Amino acid sequence: MPEKLEVIIIGAGSAGLAALREVSKQTEHFVLINDGPYGTTCARVGCMPSKALIEAAKAFHARHKHEAFGIRGSGALSVDIPAVLRRVRSLRDRFVASTLKATEELGERNIAGRARLRGPNCVEVGDRVFEARRIIIATGSRPIVPKPWLSLGERVLTSDTFFEQESLPRRIGVIGLGALGTEFSQALARLGIEVTAFSQSARLAGLTDDKVNETLRALLAKEFALHTGAGVELSAAADGVAIRAGTTTAVVDRVLAAIGRRPNVDDLGLDTLGLPLNEHGMPPFDPETTQIADLPVFIAGDVNGHAALLHEAADEGYIAGMNAFVDKPACFRRRTPLGIVFTEPGVAYVGSRLAELDAQQIAIGEFGFENQGRALTAQRNQGLIRIYAARDDARLLGAEMCVPAAEHMVHLLALAIGRGLTAQELLSMPIYHPVLEEGLRTALRGLAKQFDRSSSDLATCDAYHIEALD
Repeated sequence: MPEKLEVIIIGAGSAGLAALREVSKQTEHFVLINDGPYGTTCARVGCMPSKALIEAAKAFHARHKHEAFGIRGSGALSVDIPAVLRRVRSLRDRFVASTLKATEELGERNIAGRARLRGPNCVEVGDRVFEARRIIIATGSRPIVPKPWLSLGERVLTSDTFFEQESLPRRIGVIGLGALGTEFSQALARLGIEVTAFSQSARLAGLTDDKVNETLRALLAKEFALHTGAGVELSAAADGVAIRAGTTTAVVDRVLAAIGRRPNVDDLGLDTLGLPLNEHGMPPFDPETTQIADLPVFIAGDVNGHAALLHEAADEGYIAGMNAFVDKPACFRRRTPLGIVFTEPGVAYVGSRLAELDAQQIAIGEFGFENQGRALTAQRNQGLIRIYAARDDARLLGAEMCVPAAEHMVHLLALAIGRGLTAQELLSMPIYHPVLEEGLRTALRGLAKQFDRSSSDLATCDAYHIEALD
């Protein structure tokens, strides 16, 4: 006989835990079913361990600036790769442990096993069958590895296996230069690894603005070999892995596959929902409710392919958890789109991307950081920010950038865009001197000058055009 429940949550990642938080407030009649390791993708193999690696790389790379600061002796510094990786794993284990607390006290309501749908109200796990009023699917995603590459075995790494390495070889090839591939390529190069990176797309780190992209490409090309514009083939070589991309060939010891992630829907039973599935095997769903069609089934987090980011997964888990207890699911206004890539300079985008906008309907303000005063003092004077506004009313629409402190500037712009502010209204905010945000202000001034300047408020206050003061 099926076991009767109020809610079934499938997946204990970021979205599943957010859903669990809301569901557990409403009922004790639920189960959480999870297949594979607990601890969330972010804490275990994603955001957090990768940032630990990036911080180590950044610390070692800083030695190149020491002479200019008058600090001597940096040439004697060396990096202990096994020690770097031990620290990364230690921090990773700490982060994972903190996420496990959310499931420790669930007891029998926490089921380790592979779930399969048997319709919109029924789930089986092994020889157990559960029926529930609502089902929340939050099964996450996994790295894509093309089938021909699997024959190379452990010579091909992914983010799921990289952090388990005790050490790293002298030569690493990175395939894919989205957010993950770009971050890893720069970090590994800064740790002294010989990196050769490939991408079929000429656009790096998720950028769509060609000017920002070219700025980033020129900066990254100073740190590692970078090849774009051709598909990649891998084959075994006597001393590692041979990579062929167009007319370019390289031999490396190992390859990091960073070409994207695939939703974990294999054998999940989505076909039992009675809905047409798209070419990726996914059913239709509403991102404002997370509901699949009009069924009592919700899909949240990376598995739905909407926005594979932790804050989005947490939001979707919350939405699904809330809607699991109402007759008519509520529509939630989603947050302003926001993405950050933790390279140096940082890459970020917010609101509408340039590729999504009509070039005839927007104005653009930009600023290059080569001569920005605060950036000069820290030897961080590189990069470009571009901000887009509606041509009819100066309302801020979006931005793309590769600049120092991008992770902070992009949050300011996210708030402004979410509030529907104009360039002039954001310029009314005080910006202290000397800070990197003065570069953001200069880009906003470039925007504001393209609109009516008859206002008597301080938004029209212009720059000194003096390096030390702007």
